Amino acid sequence: MEREHAVRLDKVGRRYGMRGPWVLREVDLGIPAGALVRVEGGNGTGKSTLLRLLAGIDAPSEGRVAGRPRTAFVPERFPAALPFTAVGYLTHMGRVHGLAHGAARRRATEWLERFGADGYARTPLSELSKGSSQKVAVAQALLADPELLVLDEAWTGLDAPARGELDRAVAERTAAGGSVVFVDHDPLRLRGLAEATYAVTGSTLNRRTEQATSGEWAGPMVSIEVQGPTGAQGASGAQGPPGAQGAALPASVAAAVVARTEGVAPGLLRLTVPEPHSDRVLRELLTARPPWHVVRVHAADADAHAAVRAATDGEVR
Repeated sequence: MEREHAVRLDKVGRRYGMRGPWVLREVDLGIPAGALVRVEGGNGTGKSTLLRLLAGIDAPSEGRVAGRPRTAFVPERFPAALPFTAVGYLTHMGRVHGLAHGAARRRATEWLERFGADGYARTPLSELSKGSSQKVAVAQALLADPELLVLDEAWTGLDAPARGELDRAVAERTAAGGSVVFVDHDPLRLRGLAEATYAVTGSTLNRRTEQATSGEWAGPMVSIEVQGPTGAQGASGAQGPPGAQGAALPASVAAAVVARTEGVAPGLLRLTVPEPHSDRVLRELLTARPPWHVVRVHAADADAHAAVRAATDGEVR
């Protein structure tokens, strides 16, 4: 069953001015709920324009944008010359996102602490360094748990601890069912975790094959041992019992799996996934129709890591 889309672009085009060149043309793109999507492309190809269309900042010149999720956007350049302190700006943005004043203030303080920026909560934005301003820009987007988070080079200018914190925040959003679309100049940013990768070339958008391998994700992994859903159809189309090896994983789960091992125990299938995506994978297995049976969840052991290495070498399918 196809997943519900948080937002969808149908035959969308964008140009600036009635006779200007088309920056994007005939773009069809659906962002599923709970998905992490990467957008790539050279400078000036239209990546930022695509993100602004998804975020609702720009309107299409042609075509249609469907879906109105609660959206937060981190632009490539944050307008720091605003008449606020850091905490004052975040509190204001929390109110814009629909939070009550007290809740907005608390969330502002929490996110400044998470990004190591609480020391300049009362510093005017105009006096902040580029890196500190970027922490505030990212914090404002995360204040109210957006259903769609759009990040345009959001990691640029952040120190290493803050970049790691943003990685965790992205994983939290997708695990909670939110969608995240991002552009980043670092080709290793969240490598192997994106459900889909799209490349902007000229004025067109094309999907790339996302290879989730241990060579791309070097962080901790989780093993999830499951039985297939009751009555699931195998490859032959015949009804199978729980644990049938032919049962097809939900597409979003299969995209996150870096290795699958059959026959761990009778009727069991072991799925090895990057730790940041384990919560989302579990949620989607348990809410599938019919649901899968999760037997055991644990940190990937040496055998699971060996299976991942074998999968990278083409020995496990």
